[in-house]
Amino acid sequence: MRSSSSSDGGDTMRQILFVQGAGEDVHEQWDNKLVESLRRELGAGYEIRYPRMPNEADPRADVWGATLQSEIAALPSGAIVVGHSLGGTILVNVLAEGARADGLGAIVLIAAPFIGDGGWKSDDIEPRPDLAARLPAGVPVFLYHGDKDTIAPISHVSLYADAIPHAHVRQLINRDHQLNNNLSEVASDIRRLEADSLDVRRSLEQI
Repeated sequence: MRSSSSSDGGDTMRQILFVQGAGEDVHEQWDNKLVESLRRELGAGYEIRYPRMPNEADPRADVWGATLQSEIAALPSGAIVVGHSLGGTILVNVLAEGARADGLGAIVLIAAPFIGDGGWKSDDIEPRPDLAARLPAGVPVFLYHGDKDTIAPISHVSLYADAIPHAHVRQLINRDHQLNNNLSEVASDIRRLEADSLDVRRSLEQI
């Protein structure tokens, strides 16, 4: 991990794992724009890991899941995981299956299709009516969805909100499945998490 001046005043960069969506050339031609937006909006102090997922044009949940388990296990404490589209769906499913996620800073889903009643059907992702209970305890969850999404309609974010009642929901006006390649709201929430965490640490130091 590289050293730098971080947003919390320490000397290490906060780690973010960004999980791409599925489709031909998505890693290089589509979701790279989301990663660049997030890097630009966050500024210094954050390092984004953006692995290419296997067989992105024809993904299998078990294959992606194995890759994500390894990626998540290698993250330092406080890291944030972000998943876009089907990458978000598979990410939250991997976490629900018990992937090592000690000390995650947050779980972020962007335009993630919901699997289950009212959402998509899937041959290799199991619906999870107990999704909230299966996720790592105490880890904030953020859901972002555009109202102009024609791939996973905005109703999917309501289904996730019902399944994860403690999630922070951001329904974004006039934004498509890629959120118009603008992750400013995601970056704002991440920075706010950092500020809140710093305030808590300072309070504890004064006790």
